Amino acid sequence: MMSKEAVRRGYNRGNYVVGAPTQPHYAKSIETIGASAGLARNAVEVSEAVIAELRSASEEVLTTRDDLVVNTRDWWAGTMIAETDGTPAAVDGVFVRVSTVEQVQAVTMIAHRHRLPLTVSAGRSNVTGAALPLRGGIVLDVCDMNRLVGFDADSQIVEVEAGMFGDVFEETIQKSYGMTMGHWPSSFGISTVGGWVACRGAGQLSTRYGKIEDMVYGMDVVLADGTLVTLGGYARAAIGPDLQQLFIGSEGTLGIVVRVRLKLHRLPDYSRAIAYGFDSFATGLEACRQIMQGGANPAALRLYDALESGVQFEEPELNVLLIADEGAPEIVDAVMAISERVCAGLGRKLDGDAIFERWLDTRYLTGKSAEGFKRSPGFVADTLEMTGCWKDLPKIYDEVVAAINAVPGTLAGSAHQSHAYIDGACLYFSLRGDVDVERRGAWYRAAWDAANAVLVRHNAALSHHHGVGLLRAPYMRDSLGSAFPILEAVKSALDPDNLLNPGKLGLSPDMPRDAER
Repeated sequence: MMSKEAVRRGYNRGNYVVGAPTQPHYAKSIETIGASAGLARNAVEVSEAVIAELRSASEEVLTTRDDLVVNTRDWWAGTMIAETDGTPAAVDGVFVRVSTVEQVQAVTMIAHRHRLPLTVSAGRSNVTGAALPLRGGIVLDVCDMNRLVGFDADSQIVEVEAGMFGDVFEETIQKSYGMTMGHWPSSFGISTVGGWVACRGAGQLSTRYGKIEDMVYGMDVVLADGTLVTLGGYARAAIGPDLQQLFIGSEGTLGIVVRVRLKLHRLPDYSRAIAYGFDSFATGLEACRQIMQGGANPAALRLYDALESGVQFEEPELNVLLIADEGAPEIVDAVMAISERVCAGLGRKLDGDAIFERWLDTRYLTGKSAEGFKRSPGFVADTLEMTGCWKDLPKIYDEVVAAINAVPGTLAGSAHQSHAYIDGACLYFSLRGDVDVERRGAWYRAAWDAANAVLVRHNAALSHHHGVGLLRAPYMRDSLGSAFPILEAVKSALDPDNLLNPGKLGLSPDMPRDAER
């Protein structure tokens, strides 16, 4: 049996420099980057007069090209390809740091008055280009808005500013209140609370604690004209549509999240892990379905296909399922009893504690890692996480892996199931290619096109927790179908000048001011 601190200790492991804005080490030096605009298009310039206004309204304004490249760099493979090709994703605009809600409002009012695009930036751990300033203008850094505002012990609700980093936040609530959020994304140490909300994120224990949209009790948002609005604030309500959910996952296109009130949990004092191996991925999925529909919801229910089981656990002939839980002993033991009963009839038992410890040390080796594959200057890797219903998941797995592998230059496609629900689950695909350096971008888009064609055909969700950004934008209209005009209408109503993060969520990057040029 794991020690009671195993899960807490384990989820703080990782390869990141924590509590600081993201600085991926993949780019050429600034001096060697070419002058082309890369992913940016028709950047809106900020005049010297407006820069003076911004300086008086904020903590700091940076204006050089180097400042923009360094301070907008994220973890998206598309950004990496563009920058190492000499065409960085962002080269135009001004970078503005703020530390208070009032400063956010002031900067937003300046952008509104001068009709300037404004893109919010924080940890920059995003992997879809969601915070890249596609149209230039103002990049608003909120990382200095990092205070814990208060804690309601009776209701177990904490209020925190949006710029606090995840590791700092979790350490604070554990030490100060004996509480946990239960939200452990892989980007835990380089992502912020506001970023979690903006991209509708999920942690590795979401089957127990839920995704971020389940954790938000209320929040404060600055709209495109600088107005501050308060949303939520109820355990449950029947007072019309849930307006708060409009902004969760909106990626800064509808408003700027500045403060969040979150539901917490008491720190667990008991944990267990078991593991099973299955002859096929489909059989493993069936075990996961039966576990969830049998009433169990373990903190981690993660099934790896044979390729990833070989990388993670040195079990290339099996599809390994890790089941781990934490909480009250009676609940954890009941979850494990249900899981054992289901799995015993479908697979063979493995050493659960050993698999769990191995997983803590190797869970970053799949996905974007080159582990087990040759690596050349043309190596590209990425991950694609989606959600489908149980009925379709075996077919989706087979078809997506086949579609990825059919793209010339692909090394291997693989997947694991990472988050499970009563009605379906998230499959987390890995894409790896090795091509000529100049063909990296073409291979990357071809692999994503092939995979997403399968998802659209099965009416699956394009993303489970990474969001849309620029990466999934080309597929959004087909995916949402007749609902896409509703998204466009909401955007138009809240931000008629398309100032907030234009071009994301599949929405148009065009601005009314373009017609005046």
